[in-house]
Amino acid sequence: MGTAETYLLDEIRRRYGAAANQATSGETACCGEPGGCCGPDPISSDLYATGETAGVPATAVRSSLGCGNPTALAELRAGEVVLDLGSGGGLDVLLSARRVAPTGKAYGLDTTPEMLALARRNQEEAGVANAEFLEGRIEAIPLPDASVDVIISNCVINLAADKDQVLREAFRVLRPGGRFAVSDVVVEGELPEAVRQNLALWTGCVAGALEVEDYRAKLATAGFVDVTLEPTRIYGAEEASALLAGAGVSDPGLEQHMDGRVLSAFIRARKPEPAA
Repeated sequence: MGTAETYLLDEIRRRYGAAANQATSGETACCGEPGGCCGPDPISSDLYATGETAGVPATAVRSSLGCGNPTALAELRAGEVVLDLGSGGGLDVLLSARRVAPTGKAYGLDTTPEMLALARRNQEEAGVANAEFLEGRIEAIPLPDASVDVIISNCVINLAADKDQVLREAFRVLRPGGRFAVSDVVVEGELPEAVRQNLALWTGCVAGALEVEDYRAKLATAGFVDVTLEPTRIYGAEEASALLAGAGVSDPGLEQHMDGRVLSAFIRARKPEPAA
C-alpha cells in the first residue's frame, strides 16, 4: 500500500475502533467523535424495521453505521453462503445468518480489531452458530475463489482507496451466478474539492463515494453484469449541513453544492455463468 492509503486505513481503524468502544459502553456509535462516521442521523438512522433486529444484541444495533439495509434487499435464501464486506459489529451478518439457516453460512470481514471482538461477542450472545468473522481488508478477501453465493456490504466500499481492487476481489470469490447486493453512498455530479479532501468526510462515507456512472463502469470492468442502482435516500442541503458540521466544516456554500448530489443507494450486480 502507498503512504496515503496506509494513513487512510489507520484512520478508519482508529475511528471505527472508537465506535466499537462507544457501542460497548452503551452509547450509539459515532466513531469516537460527534457526528463522525456514517452519521449523524441523515445517513445512519432508521434503517431497520421495527422488530427486524429482535433477538440481536443491542451492541450490534448501536454499532451499526451503515447507510442502508442490504439484508432486506438481497433476497437471501436458505443454504446460501453470504459475505459481508466491512461487517463492523456484526448486525448484518447475524441477520443474514438467520435467513440462510440452517444449512447456509454468513461470513463477516472487517479490518478493525475492536469491531471484530465486538461482533464475536454479539454472535455468542445471539447464539448464532452459522456465522464466522474474519480479519482482513476488503481489497484482499481471505476466502477461496468461487466460494460465496452473495456479497453484501453496508456503507463500506466507499471507504476503500482502491475500489477497483475491492470489486475484483468480490468478483473472484463469488460463484458463477453469484450476486453482489450492497448499500453504499454515491454521488451524482462532482463534489467540491474541499469535500473530497476532508478526511473526516472520507471516513464518514461521503468524500470517497463514487459517482453513479463511475460505480456502474467499475462493476462492468470487474466483470459484473445486470448492474442496477436504486436510490434509497437523497440528502438535501439540511442533511449536507449536518454532515459537514459533523466533520468540523462550516461553509454554507458547500451545503448548496452538495444539495441533492449525495445519496444512499442499493446496488445490485451478478457474476455471469460461464459460457456454454
